[in-house]
Amino acid sequence: MSNDMMQINQFSEILRTIKNAREKVFRQVNASLIQLYWDIGKYVAQKVEKENWGKSIVHELSEYIQKNEPGIKGFSSRNIWTMKQFYETYKDYEKLPSVMAELDA
Repeated sequence: MSNDMMQINQFSEILRTIKNAREKVFRQVNASLIQLYWDIGKYVAQKVEKENWGKSIVHELSEYIQKNEPGIKGFSSRNIWTMKQFYETYKDYEKLPSVMAELDA
């Protein structure tokens, strides 16, 4: 095997290592975001049930988040309601913890 081919094989190995690390990071970020949305959805669902939270309070929550974290995106009142719906849809799904662990792997 020529010297150039050996070098290309070695470089390809490094490139695969970089790609594998990148994929792992993306999976971890996605798992963390799903967990975040789950936690927010659960919190809001419980507040709606126990303290009668409605649209106006969720809107205030959204504004509070945006005011205190101006660079953050994705926490409009509509998205927060979607997080609540996500939680309520899957809260009784028995396999969810194993699916979450699989995403984090």
